[in-house]
Amino acid sequence: MEDEFEFRIRYHGIASEATYPYKGDDGNCNKSIEASHAATISGYEIVPANNEQALQKDVANQTVSVSIDAGGYAFQFYSRGIFTGECGTELDHGITAVGYGTSEDCIDYWLIKNSWGTGRGEKGYIMMQRNIKAKGLCRIAMDSSYPTVKQKKTSVS
Repeated sequence: MEDEFEFRIRYHGIASEATYPYKGDDGNCNKSIEASHAATISGYEIVPANNEQALQKDVANQTVSVSIDAGGYAFQFYSRGIFTGECGTELDHGITAVGYGTSEDCIDYWLIKNSWGTGRGEKGYIMMQRNIKAKGLCRIAMDSSYPTVKQKKTSVS
């Protein structure tokens, strides 16, 4: 994710999802739409590695980009509930931690927005068990970061 943050810093921002929606197709970008920046990224912060408590503290304040191992079938075919399945050891997928909670049966979980679209998981989200080991389930706490952002100023008439 840090490479993407560096790219956005270098090219002065990012268009909004409303202005330039993600389609998941190979092809050429529309440079004029892409240049209509909704926000600029001034930098980024790296969450201390292998520390779910540090990740939780940061997720309480903003969404956080996290890397996980998503190679296992259990993760790939998740459909509902709190994911507690087996994962591998290779960080191979970027997702966004958007929140956390505790279920009625006292299982701590991360609320994750996956990038595979709304047809997967629970309308594009997955709840992953939290606080189970230092690196986290699927190694969620190993490589996390978030951008520091300046909102584009808009004039009020």
